[in-house]
Amino acid sequence: MEKKATEAKDGKNKGTSRQQPQQKAKRAAASKSDAGQIVLISGNEACVEGALAAGLGFFAGYPITPATEISEVLSTRLPAVGGKFIQMEDEIASMAAIIGASIAGLKSMTATSGPGFSLMQENIGFGIIAEVPCVVVNVMRGGPSTGLPTNPAQGDVMQARWGRHGDQRIIVLCPNSVEECYTLTIKAFNFSEKYRTPVILLMDEIVGHMREKMTLPAEANIPVVNRVKPSVPPEWHIPYENTPTGVPPMAAFGDGYRYHITGLVHDQHGFPTQRQDEIKEFLTRLTTKIEKARRELIMVETEFIDDAKVAVLSYGSTSRSARRAVTMARKGGSKAGIVRLLTLWPFPVRAVQRLSEHVDAIIVPEMNQGQLVGEVERHACGRCSVVPLNRFDGAMIEPEEILHAILEVE
Repeated sequence: MEKKATEAKDGKNKGTSRQQPQQKAKRAAASKSDAGQIVLISGNEACVEGALAAGLGFFAGYPITPATEISEVLSTRLPAVGGKFIQMEDEIASMAAIIGASIAGLKSMTATSGPGFSLMQENIGFGIIAEVPCVVVNVMRGGPSTGLPTNPAQGDVMQARWGRHGDQRIIVLCPNSVEECYTLTIKAFNFSEKYRTPVILLMDEIVGHMREKMTLPAEANIPVVNRVKPSVPPEWHIPYENTPTGVPPMAAFGDGYRYHITGLVHDQHGFPTQRQDEIKEFLTRLTTKIEKARRELIMVETEFIDDAKVAVLSYGSTSRSARRAVTMARKGGSKAGIVRLLTLWPFPVRAVQRLSEHVDAIIVPEMNQGQLVGEVERHACGRCSVVPLNRFDGAMIEPEEILHAILEVE
């Protein structure tokens, strides 16, 4: 009996001994989860990770270079977490599908490049007027038409702002790194949900395809915003009510709330209207809900600006060349600074106005024939010179080109 008891005790001890490494592994895994996961991924893959972290539930898209990897990775990753992935027949259908999915209550996204982005414009306009949250990723390539499918460009900046007809506002975010493809995708979803509007993530081929190391944060550390739902019974619900924030609560189809959705200008109940007071009230609310949020929406980074006489204002992958150029210029004694736009639209008017008041020149490098430079000129109002630096031959703007421009205008 004593022997059996001893054996049982020893067995228990051995069992405990075997469990200790497992417990250590669990503790290590939990610690790793808290700290996040270090990965080496591309910008397109980081966009996928950001979308999943934000709560993506539905993706519809059509493969197109240089955005195809987003669809490819989501085709397996999204169903694995209970989401829905559909490859559509074209980009028109893709945009329509994500609007429908969002109305049904799912966070939705599509991804494309220039030609597909052109096809999506009418339905993006529908998403704006119907106030349907969704995210549209455009990994820019050379154009027009089929253009340069595998080359970088920044030619869709003004299309992102003005691609639809009529008066409307749009939120457009522009990353310059793999990590920002992740963080700005999450912000795109959050802004979309908070303000009930389509949001555009405007990447370019370089950012989409380059690979960098980044840390995917733990789930608990990711800020996620979900749309506000009605807090009143269905019979009291006013689907397009003019609330203090300008953003009405959104009920999903199937939640018991019945309401009308249309691309026509409509009243607070969603039905088309010809009353001038209702038309003005509705269209004003659509624009002011974005304008009132400028402080939250507009993200601008500056460096070496305090003593700068020349500023380089850039965005996307071009801003990486700009930073290198300014660093080289300052080493040579030049007083140069950097302004980088993470938000292209709404345009950071005040940032440009303040900048123009204390620098002699603003250089605007872009991989196009000159698009955002026009906005800079408009808001600089002649207080300083605005110098375009354009390249549109399918190659990136190199730091030496920007450095040469800095030295020329000094």
